[in-house]
Amino acid sequence: MKKGTIILLVVLGVLIIGAFSIFGWYKNTYNGFVAMDQGVEASWAQVQNQYQRRFDLVPNLVSTVQGVAEFEKETYTAVAEARAKVGSVQISAGDLSNPALFSQFSQAQDGLSSALSRLLVAVERYPQLKANENFLNLQAQLEGTENRISVERRKFNTSVQGYNTAIKQFPANIIAGMSGFLPKQYFQASADAQSAPKVEF
Repeated sequence: MKKGTIILLVVLGVLIIGAFSIFGWYKNTYNGFVAMDQGVEASWAQVQNQYQRRFDLVPNLVSTVQGVAEFEKETYTAVAEARAKVGSVQISAGDLSNPALFSQFSQAQDGLSSALSRLLVAVERYPQLKANENFLNLQAQLEGTENRISVERRKFNTSVQGYNTAIKQFPANIIAGMSGFLPKQYFQASADAQSAPKVEF
């Protein structure tokens, strides 16, 4: 075999091995992004489940409170309006890369949380409500749901952090950019969370 042929075969062999190595790296990186993206979507589904649970509890809570004639109408009206706003702002897993839509969704949910907090504080002035077994049951369910929402939001943020870190690291960020993997949004504390709520009895 001629020396030139041997060199050509070696060069071709190196190119083929290099091409397979690059393809393997690309495939593994891309599939890793897909797996992390699906993890973010699964975490998002859990967040939505808990928000839906709270959304479904609110009408029963408001109905129970409305049964007390002298209860402040503006308080449960604020809850009803906040719930309606939450119902009008829907976001899918595909929208998690849209900062404006995600912020709108988060603000609506924070508004409902704030209205529900004011409702529960106002209840302290009504002994007949505090003694109502149905209300106490709903209040316990709501508190449990709020805790679950907090846990699921933390898990969601953790999965988003892993995903966002992976798609921004070099050289994997080249594949992320070419394949359309965009950064996802985090849940952040609302501006109200910086100050303690005012409670008056």
